[in-house]
Order: sequence, then structure tokens, then C-alpha cells
Amino acid sequence: MSEPSPDLLRRLREGAADRDRDRRLPRAEIRELLDAGFGAARVPVEHGGEGVDLATLFARLIDLAAADSNVAHVFRGHLAFVEQQHFEPDAARRADWYGRVLAGDFVGNAQSELSGTSDLATTLTERDGGLRLDGRKYYTTGSLYADWIDLSARHRGEDHQVIVSTHVDGVESVDDWAGFGQRLTGSGTTTFTDVVVDPARVRPYALDDDGFRHPYLMGFFQLVLLAVVAGIGRAAVDDAVAFVQPRRRIFGFGGEALPRQDPLVQSVVGRLSSAAFAARATVLEAARSLDTALDGYRLGEGDPAAFTRAQLDVYRAQQTVLPSVIQATGELFEVGGASSVDVGRGLDRHWRNARTVATHNPSVQRQRALGDWELNGVVPLFNQPQNPTPAATGASS
Repeated sequence: MSEPSPDLLRRLREGAADRDRDRRLPRAEIRELLDAGFGAARVPVEHGGEGVDLATLFARLIDLAAADSNVAHVFRGHLAFVEQQHFEPDAARRADWYGRVLAGDFVGNAQSELSGTSDLATTLTERDGGLRLDGRKYYTTGSLYADWIDLSARHRGEDHQVIVSTHVDGVESVDDWAGFGQRLTGSGTTTFTDVVVDPARVRPYALDDDGFRHPYLMGFFQLVLLAVVAGIGRAAVDDAVAFVQPRRRIFGFGGEALPRQDPLVQSVVGRLSSAAFAARATVLEAARSLDTALDGYRLGEGDPAAFTRAQLDVYRAQQTVLPSVIQATGELFEVGGASSVDVGRGLDRHWRNARTVATHNPSVQRQRALGDWELNGVVPLFNQPQNPTPAATGASS
């Protein structure tokens, strides 16, 4: 069973604030999840996996994020890598990765680079009778914990997917992520120096441009983040309740006055609860949209329009989930006085973490893409120009 046990979720929740404050990486906790099969939930039944649907996967991910949003976020690249296998045309390659995932192997992600453009500086070259990888990646979420890293590199003038083991010479990941939230996700720097690469683990991205894989994975990657935020919303409710229930006085009232009976405090907690519920429901509905598109594809009835609709549904979900949870985690402090900002309680981590996740794939860009789709029928593209010319969109002046 790949669902985290109630006991594991309880232990994750109880240690989350301390890990965040002390910057203690959850290596043991992630390994326990992998050993329990959490990373293999989507491996199809015919390959020995549980084969859960996306709504089930994302419900579990939200619950995990409610216990510790960092741990849930760490799985983003790994879960997306497993999803890539649904589109893998090479049966042997697909079976190989399913087997490795079932055995507990974990895949990190390394795509981004610090540069003035989106052009790749990481290179794959032919040297000494083989392929060698050189480059530096930033925001490499999960790579500190990984057995494999899924990355992008330039080879022979084209962008390629490259998968390398973290256990070979020349691969180094460091925990230098300097953001104020999600500080335990392993989103630091990974350097590749003269790394020997197996040619079987290299493929040009151009081979994957089938009209299905790209919109699906774009939606999936984003929905993982929204599931993390939805879990943060639930955690904020739980921590607000735990903070308020034992308190016996309210600002401005003499003697004993129970905050849990105060209408204003009740209203704040009610708003937190509503935001968490709405975020969860929205994420799961978007997951069902992705499920519908993928189900058709796997039956040999792939419809590009269904994949576009699913991708847009995730973008719509983003516009609802992010602002509601960010606002709610800020209002959390209205349930108490100055004691609510005590560092030991760690209540501030909920806003910091939600705000940090929201900076990934900024929602204002997705908002514009939604408007362009509704008004002009323009399908969102990852590297679409911000101010496209008429020629780029096919429009006339």
C-alpha cells in the first residue's frame, strides 16, 4: 500500500515545525515513504504497482503536505517522472523505470539554470569514446535525496533529456537554497563535472512533441504545487485549532475568557477551514480533468483538445487555490495575540511556505494565458513570447 500510514503522517506533523526551524533535512522520513511505496502509487497494476488514479494520488499528496509541506514538495519531480512513463513508446525502457521505482529508487529534478536567458548552458559532449555531462543547475528540488536526476542539457545543437545516477563521480548536490520558505526541499545547486552518461538515458525532447505529453506534464507539475498549497491550508487550520483550544484569555477581557468561544476567533477559524476545503476540492477536480485526458490516451483515443482543457483547468485551479490559502495563512495570526508569533510555534512557516510555492510558475502569467485562450483560442505554450507579434499568433493587424 502506497498511502502514508496515519502513524507516519502523525510523526511528520509533530516534527515539521522543529525541522523547519532547525533546517534538518527529512532524509529518514522520505526514505520511509519510499519504502512504503508512496513514490510508486501510479505504477500500473500490470507492472506490479497499485495503479491509483490521479484524484487518489493528489488526495494522498494533500494529506502528506498537511503533515509536512516540504516532504510533499520533494516528490514533485519524482512523481512527474513516473507520469512521463505513460507516454514512453519504448516498452523495455518503461518497464525498467517502473521496476526501479517499485524497488524504491527516487528521481530528482534539475532543469533551471541561473542565466540571462532560457538557453541551456549544461552540455553533453562526446569525449574519450563516450558522452560526458558538464553544467550547473539551480532549484534542483529533491536531488539531495535522489538516486537519479532527470535533467536537461544541450547536445549537438538540440535540447535533450538526460538521466544520471547520483552515485557516480562528478555529481554533487548542495543545500544552498536561500528562500524563506520550503527550506527542506533540497532545492539547492547540483553540479555535473565530466560525468559519464549512458547513451541509453539520453533522448532529444523533440521526440516527445506529440501534442499530449507536454500539456499533460505542464498541468501535472503545476498541480503538485497546488496540492502542496492545499495541504498547507489544512495544516494552518489544524495549528490554529491547536493554538486556540487550550487558551483561557482574550486580549481586552479581564479574568478568564475562552478564545474558542469568541465569535471573532470562530470566524477566523471558519475562514481558514473554508479556504482549506475549497483548495482541496479544486485540486481534486483538476486531477480528475487530467485523469480524463490520460485515460483516453491510454485507450488509444488521445484527444489533444482534452489535454488542453485539462491543462487550462489546472491553470484555473491555480487562480483560486493560491490567493485563498495565502490570505488564510496570513489571517491565521488573528486567532491570538503576540504569543502566536512565538518562533517555537512555527505558525509563520505556513505563510512562508505557501508564498514560496506560489512563486513557481507565477499565476499572473497563467491568468493571462487563460484570458488569451478564452478570447482568442490560443493554446498556452511554455516558451511563448510575452508580447507576441501578429505573425507569432497568426493574427492580423
